[in-house]
Parts: sequence; C-alpha cells; structure tokens
Amino acid sequence: MYGDPALPPDFVSLPYANPDAPRGGRIVFAEIGSFDSLNPFILRGTAPWGVTLLTVQSLLGRSYDEPFTLYGVLAESVETDESRSYVSFTLNPNARFSDGSPVTVEDVMWSLETLGTQGHPRYRNAWSKVAAMEQTGPLSLRLTFSEPDRELPLILGLRPILQRAQFDVAAGGRPFDASSTEPVIGSGPYTVAEVEPGRAVTFRRVADWWGDDLPFFAGQHNLSEIRYEYFGDAAVAFEAFKAGLISVWREPNAARWEDSYDFPAVLDGRIRRVTVPHQRPSGMSGFVFNTRRALFADWRVREALILAFDFEQVNATINGGLEPRIASYFGNSVLGMRPGPAEGAVRALLEPFAATLLPGALEGYALPVSDGRRNRANRREAARLLAEAGWTPDDAGVLRDAGGAPFAFEILLQQGSSELQAIANTYVEALQTLGITATVVVIDPAQFVERTNRYDFDMTYALRAMSLSPGNEQMLYWGADGVETPGTRNWSGVHDPAVEAMIDAMLNARGQEDFVAAVRALDRVLMAGRYAIPFWYAPHSRLAVARGLHFPDILPIYGDWTGFLPEVWWYEE
Repeated sequence: MYGDPALPPDFVSLPYANPDAPRGGRIVFAEIGSFDSLNPFILRGTAPWGVTLLTVQSLLGRSYDEPFTLYGVLAESVETDESRSYVSFTLNPNARFSDGSPVTVEDVMWSLETLGTQGHPRYRNAWSKVAAMEQTGPLSLRLTFSEPDRELPLILGLRPILQRAQFDVAAGGRPFDASSTEPVIGSGPYTVAEVEPGRAVTFRRVADWWGDDLPFFAGQHNLSEIRYEYFGDAAVAFEAFKAGLISVWREPNAARWEDSYDFPAVLDGRIRRVTVPHQRPSGMSGFVFNTRRALFADWRVREALILAFDFEQVNATINGGLEPRIASYFGNSVLGMRPGPAEGAVRALLEPFAATLLPGALEGYALPVSDGRRNRANRREAARLLAEAGWTPDDAGVLRDAGGAPFAFEILLQQGSSELQAIANTYVEALQTLGITATVVVIDPAQFVERTNRYDFDMTYALRAMSLSPGNEQMLYWGADGVETPGTRNWSGVHDPAVEAMIDAMLNARGQEDFVAAVRALDRVLMAGRYAIPFWYAPHSRLAVARGLHFPDILPIYGDWTGFLPEVWWYEE
C-alpha cells in the first residue's frame, strides 16, 4: 500500500513461515454458534469461516508481517501506474481449481463482477469504482477505475476467485445468490470433506496442490485435516477442549487464564499455554447504539449511557481488573488518536467540518472513569445530560420524555456467551438507577444474523477488528450507504460527512504521514460520535495448545490473526 514490499523478488518463504515444516496431522477448532450454508460470499445464510480461508484463493496473497503488502498467488504478475488509476493482472498458468480445471481469465472477470453485483454488500463499494474491465490476453486482464482510490488494486487483488462453470445456471449449475450446503469449487489448498450442517465441517488437504511450489506458500497449509466443531455455548466448548476433543483454545478472559488452567491435561503436559504478542490496533469491542432509533439519535443520550456503564466494576468482575480499556478504535497503535486537542495535519483535516463535529472531536475526547463509589459521579453527570436532552424522572423514578414515553430499550445478544449476558445484566441494573428500563433479549445465531443484517435492534454487542492499514472496509463499517442498505457492518447507523471525508483522505494518502493523520482524524470523529460503549482489549493473545501442534518462533506483526493459525502451524510429536 505504501513504499516497497519488504521481501525481495527471490524470497523463499514468508518470514513467519517454516519452509521445513512437516506435512500431516490434524487440528480441531471450537466455534460458537451454527451454520446453514457453505456460501460465505452472499448475504443469505451463515457459513463457516474456514470456507473462505481454506478453499478459495485470490489473485494476490497478504503477508501479515507488513501493514498491507500483497504478493502474487493466482496472479503471476501485477501492474499499475503511479496514481493507481488501473490495475492489470496476469494469471499463473499452473493455477487450478480443486476439480483439476484451470483458473481462467473468464473465471476471474466473472468472479469480480458477480461478487460486486450479486455478492455480499461488502464487495460492492470497490466494484462501483470500476469503470471498465477487459481481457487483454490469454492469461491477462485490466481494470480501469472511475475515481481515485489508491487501495483498489489491492482490494480487488484479494477478492475470492470462484469457478464460473459451477454457477452457470444455463448449463445446469446452481444460482450464485442461493444459500447452499454444496461446497464451492475453489483453488485453495483444502476442500470440504465432510459436512454436518450446523454441527461440524471438515476440510482436507488437496493432494498435489498447484500452489505448493510457490514461495509464498512455503511452510503454509501443513496440516492434512482441519475441522470446526460448533457449540451452543462457550462454556460447553471449553469443557470439550479440556476433554481433548478440541486442539486449540483462545482464552479471552484474563482472570480465567490465571486461575482456571489447573486441569489434568495442563498439569501432565498434554496441553501447553502460550502467549502471542501482536502490534495490531485494539479495534472496537462493546455494546453499540443503533442511532437509527430515535431514542439514540441525540449524542447526549449516548454519552449518558456511556457514563452509566461502570467499566472498572465490570473489568474487575470479569477479568480481575487485568485488561486495559479500549481507548479508541485504532488504539494500541500508531494510528490511534492522541490525547488532547487535535493538532497539525489532523486538525487541518477536521477543521472544514468544525460546525458539525460533536464535542470532543477537535478538543479531545476520553472515556469516563468510575470514581470507585458505585459510579455515582458519572451517574450524576448522566442524569444531567439526559435532562438536557429532555428526559426527566416522574414521581415513580421512571425516566420519561416530554410526551410521557418511558426510556426503554432492548439489548440484543446471541446465544453462546454467558459472559456477555452477565455484563448486560450488570448494565441493566446500573441503568435502573437512572429510571431506564433495559431488557436483555437472547436469540439463536441465525436469528441474530438476520436481525443485525436488517438493523432490527436497539443495542447489541459488536466486535470490529482493525488492521494497521485500514481502507475501503471502513466505508462498509461507517459509510452513509449502510444506514439503509441491509447487510453492511454499519450497525450503528453512522451518517456523517466528516467520517466519509476522513476515509477518502485515508484512501488517497500518498505517504505514511498523511495516512496516519487521516486515520487519527477518523478515530477522533468516531469516538466523539459516541457510537459504542467500549469494553477491553488484550495486548497479547492467550492460546492453550494440544501437544504435537507447533508454530514458528518468528511471529507476524498481527500476532495470531488471519495468516497465522492454522496457516503456518504443523503437527509433529
């Protein structure tokens, strides 16, 4: 994205892969929830994460030891100009789908257009900026862009490439936009071997995979079999891990990491505990407001509800007080907003929107801290803001607006997390002291996906992971189109010209300094928008690993994110 790739043209492997890793073995993951589809490329249905990760390939592949650098995979070469007004790809002639058929230019062009027009909404923004696409040779194609966006060659290079023939309805294929448990034919290192809808899916390594000889894949995809088992509750899944049915457990709870790993498999060495450091931003994890609801349209109401959330008490109860609070969307990184007033290039980006920016964007915004006395000071300030916004308690202590309607809303959660339910219940009790009635509603994963896709909730839990090179996905998270278009990640209903302007500045930055300034400015606008009640983040990942599973000593800067587990792991007794 910026500067030159870190690896030379003759690199032998990615720096965090072991090209001498043995092949074979098996790994089993636990997933919470369920699935009803094997097509993750459309809005309908819920598909296992592993389908995209393991069975399909893209034109370019990402190194997770650099903020955002791609290398050739299905594409043997890539070409663009200084302004990145176009991109040309030439295919690797050896690339094959899992049924042995070659990956063709027609497959690539069909995939890019179909994903952009019929696929999940996350694919549409980039495709809308393609002015023309043409085949330029037996193995080559060119895309010309309609507007400036320096990330487009990379984004399109990461699009999954599917087999056109599988979805050729006229020739007996299936409709692309139909949810199905029929496996997608891809060019990745694994195929779907077994499916138990809603319960488990097993992926098996492709024999003589075409990508085995590429340096990019040296030391990757070493395991013969990868299986995902689905559970209705995290506590049940953890018991399965303790019993040896699951191979790896990511422990999200710092307190449990300290006091709950004295079971036999740990004590006798069948399971080892490791911590994996990372340099990625904190992202955002917490309860999010749906500002499409009139109840949450006023920033003072949102600030009041943030004040009512006693993070210090919740953190002490859940994590033993061991985890730091999320300070901003890009916190824990160079991209995060800095304390105090906006300065320099950041301020220059924000100043044109000064009249409409919410308090804190220019002056500086920080989350409230509990006073240690049942959050009384913050609750008093919350009550003041609510009164200013037109909400006052009646004789019975019920908070009502000028028309007499009570302040009441639902917190929507999906089954499987007793921890989230405990946090929500604690929050409900805190809100009652302000005269607010909040009700926790727990539904199954399929219903949760359906309702969040159409933004049918008041408040819910959301996790938004952030990278060191944010780009077009930010428009999917916060763009105005997502206010009404179903299926985007803009659950909060953000509709702010300043947000979109900061994203545009970020996408068109020519150098790292301009890019960092744009992201910091975006971070300020989002935090001042008060769209979420932030929880905590882990500055390192905690993994409990079954004996025989290994990973390289050199770790990518993104830690145990995509590209690490299971890609570069191997099995060896």
